This record gives sequence, structure tokens and C-alpha cells, in this order.
Amino acid sequence: MTQPLDRRYDAAPVSSIDTRALETFPYEYAGKDIIVDIDTDEFTAVCPWSGLPDFGTIRVEYVPTRVLIELRSFKYYLLSFRNVGIYQEHAVNRILDDLVRCASPKWMKVTADYRIRGGVHTVVSREHGSRPSAGAPPSRRHAAHKGRRA
Repeated sequence: MTQPLDRRYDAAPVSSIDTRALETFPYEYAGKDIIVDIDTDEFTAVCPWSGLPDFGTIRVEYVPTRVLIELRSFKYYLLSFRNVGIYQEHAVNRILDDLVRCASPKWMKVTADYRIRGGVHTVVSREHGSRPSAGAPPSRRHAAHKGRRA
């Protein structure tokens, strides 16, 4: 196996991820399916091998049951990844597992679209539950976001 260069930056352990930051509030229209689409391009974590930062956009789409994820708490939760050494593919799994545990949605999809590093672009996604029916509102990216694909 190859070795990193002569330096390495320490990363925080996965146990540093603060799931206690996540909060919910009641969905007053339980039984009426909607798709909630949340994204932020401010996600950072570090490579557990080199300690170098990974930057990306996290997108969460979900159909709530009884509760909605409070956005401020979601932001604090994502910030807790900032110095954590976690592989990109593992981050998506961890985020989905934590959010499903928090909100118990009918369906949820988490996608991480990482910035290009070393000429390689990585997009990782994972889903929980059954995809919404064809009659549910379509998911879409918001055109107001600069330079993002629709």
C-alpha cells in the first residue's frame, strides 16, 4: 500500500460527530406527503488518511411522517463533521443513518457532491425507504443557486 507524503494532519474521530445537535418539530400536515429538499454547499470533513479537507454540497430530500428536521440544528450537526476524519462514502451513510434515526421519514435520500480533488469528482448517494409515488411533487434543484446543475 502506498504511503502519504512526509506529513499528515490529525483528524478528529468519528465519535466527535454531534448527533445531539439535531432537533425536530411537529409536521402539522401528517398524512399529506411533501418532499422536503435541503442543501448546503458548506459541508467539510477531512480525509482520514491524509487529514486533507474534503469540501462538498450535501443534499437531503425526504418525505416526513410526523416531524420535520429543524434547519439550524441540521447546520450545527453538519458543522460537527468539520475536523472529523471520514471517507466520503462513509459520510453519506452516517448522515443518512443519523437523520433517519432523528426524523423517521417515509423516504429519505442523502447526496454528497464533493469538489474535485486530484482531478476526480465524486458524488455519493444513499436512500432509505420507498421512493415517493409519481404523484408526489418533483424534486428539483433551485435555479437561484449559483452555477449548480438542475
